[in-house]
Amino acid sequence: MKERIKSALFHSKLQISIFIVVILMFALFIFFNPGTFLHYSIYYAFMSTIPFTAILAISMTLVIILGEIDLSFPSVVGISAFTYAIVFTYSTNVYLAFICSLIVGAGIGFINALFIVKIKIPSLIITLGISFFWRGLVYVLSGGKGLSLVETQGSVLYKILVGRIGGDVPAQALWLAIIAIIFGVILKFHRFGIHILFTGDNSESARMMGINVNRVKMIVFIQLGICSALVGMISSSEIVYVYPTTGDGYLLGVLAAVFLGGTSVFGGKGTIFGTLMGAIIIGSLEAGILSSGVSGFWVRLVYGIVIVLSLNVYAYLSKIGWYRS
Repeated sequence: MKERIKSALFHSKLQISIFIVVILMFALFIFFNPGTFLHYSIYYAFMSTIPFTAILAISMTLVIILGEIDLSFPSVVGISAFTYAIVFTYSTNVYLAFICSLIVGAGIGFINALFIVKIKIPSLIITLGISFFWRGLVYVLSGGKGLSLVETQGSVLYKILVGRIGGDVPAQALWLAIIAIIFGVILKFHRFGIHILFTGDNSESARMMGINVNRVKMIVFIQLGICSALVGMISSSEIVYVYPTTGDGYLLGVLAAVFLGGTSVFGGKGTIFGTLMGAIIIGSLEAGILSSGVSGFWVRLVYGIVIVLSLNVYAYLSKIGWYRS
């Protein structure tokens, strides 16, 4: 039993390390501003906002583990949210709007995968181009104007998406918990998760082992499209309005959370727990910096330092054999 525990701790060093970083970070926040960080309201705010970045980061983790990248997801968030709003506006059926939004997200993920898997266009290039296309389409269709979602507030779906559980816990925090658990179990224990790791580590070897690499990539890109659509609807429901710019601003935070959480930029390594901790760090860092009396101009600089340092540390740890997913 002791040997199993030691083995589990050895293979979880990275996750344990980043968890300790989160604890120390909040300890510093509390030290510099106890009035803010010893009050529930700041954590309520975190539970209202961090889930958007965290859900996208968890979904993106699978893509990065594959050794691929998708830069189109912020635009997918936008076009999916717009689909949700426009379908509801014309049909007044919130559930139809919800389904249509998910279909749009899944469809874009499928299109991305087709270009990458079948036509062999590098994911970085094709998803960048697709990102411009979908964002431009939102502006063209909306005429640069937003759409209200106020009338969805009376629906059961609205309460499921962004209601308050017991009046104290935002529903989006529950969505994050459910998605993190499901994805964590799949990546750690399910055969499909093992296929993702093997494919990201060496796709040719994975094919020789009988893994359908193309199918794995298709499913992973589709799930990112679905999660992007879900975040689009949840984030828009939170403010009961859809802007043409919905989704903008997520790119850097999501990628930072993934890489900060220990997912290898070279593919084949990564954990959902690490990404979740990375999202918490990224999501709370700005509030911690500002509440400590430091100018907000430092926020982006700190983000950059954190990301660059973490990538170098993980590269070094991987080189000496310490880094184990």
